[in-house]
Amino acid sequence: MQTDPLTLSAWILTQQHKSQGARGRLTVLLNAIGVGCKFVSSAVRRAGLAGMMGMAGSSNVQGEDQKKLDLVANEVFKNSLRRSGQCCILVTEEEDDPIFIEEPNRGDYIVVFDPLDGSSNIDCGVSVGTIFGIYKAKNPGSGKYSLEDVLRPGTEMVAAGYCMYGSMSYMMITTGKGVAGFTLDPTLGEFVITHPNVQIPTKGNIYSINEGNAANWDPATKKYVEECKAGTYNKGKPYSLRYVGSMVADVHRTLLYGGIFCYPADKKSPKGKLRVLYEVFPMAFLVEQAGGKSTTGTSRSLEIVPDSIHGRAPIYLGSKEEVELIEKFKKELGCQ
Repeated sequence: MQTDPLTLSAWILTQQHKSQGARGRLTVLLNAIGVGCKFVSSAVRRAGLAGMMGMAGSSNVQGEDQKKLDLVANEVFKNSLRRSGQCCILVTEEEDDPIFIEEPNRGDYIVVFDPLDGSSNIDCGVSVGTIFGIYKAKNPGSGKYSLEDVLRPGTEMVAAGYCMYGSMSYMMITTGKGVAGFTLDPTLGEFVITHPNVQIPTKGNIYSINEGNAANWDPATKKYVEECKAGTYNKGKPYSLRYVGSMVADVHRTLLYGGIFCYPADKKSPKGKLRVLYEVFPMAFLVEQAGGKSTTGTSRSLEIVPDSIHGRAPIYLGSKEEVELIEKFKKELGCQ
């Protein structure tokens, strides 16, 4: 039995001590996110018994039907982040417009988040999760904040992570100094470190993509999947296909086991399907910090400049060699 568990709160403090000039504000903010994740983890586990399954009868800005738990998770994170006193702007998948925090609760950080990714899977018990990214305002302390503080490349994020709610609740987090993984210990009520230095394998033998869209893919994506099935780059042994349909679950597996996760642009969604600010950027940040790579197919994911808070982009992320193979095919076949 472990007698000296390193909790999420303690780990965040150690990161603060390593950063010269740190004043503890990001520490407070990350702890607030941790509290929100614990609440949502509990709500997901109790959803069937508490009458929180099913549709809420509304839709979000993307036109997607909202589940009851979507709305619960959204309110939990908004309240926790506002109460932390560290945020000036919040951007959530569930609301059309950014939320500007007023005094006395205003701080200097912008948090972009998907409160419950994969929520279409809730009713059948498949893993779902929360994704978040954090920026620091361009002019901290000025009291003047605008969309210019939000619509920035992912390279300017100061922290990102996700929490996956499944058989266990896992949190993966980065502050730009590698990736650490935590598991929620229900007896302690705390996230305890279980993966102190996550490193994604440079090559994998698992590919993750929705093959139901295969008819709409570009030639490069089709070629990559065909080569995976043939085992061309794996000594003749075919890759395994694993696709949950919940980005958090698919990326979590990819981080731990290697391989590639793909959600390409296609004929139905020429700009891609995943949202740049609160899906693409946080996951790309995590994967790069773990030694992997993330791309649109032609350029680095984190270098995208968003044109709107709910803008979309294609993504291929995972083991470095797998992602570079996609880029090679895109170049050879002239795919954008």
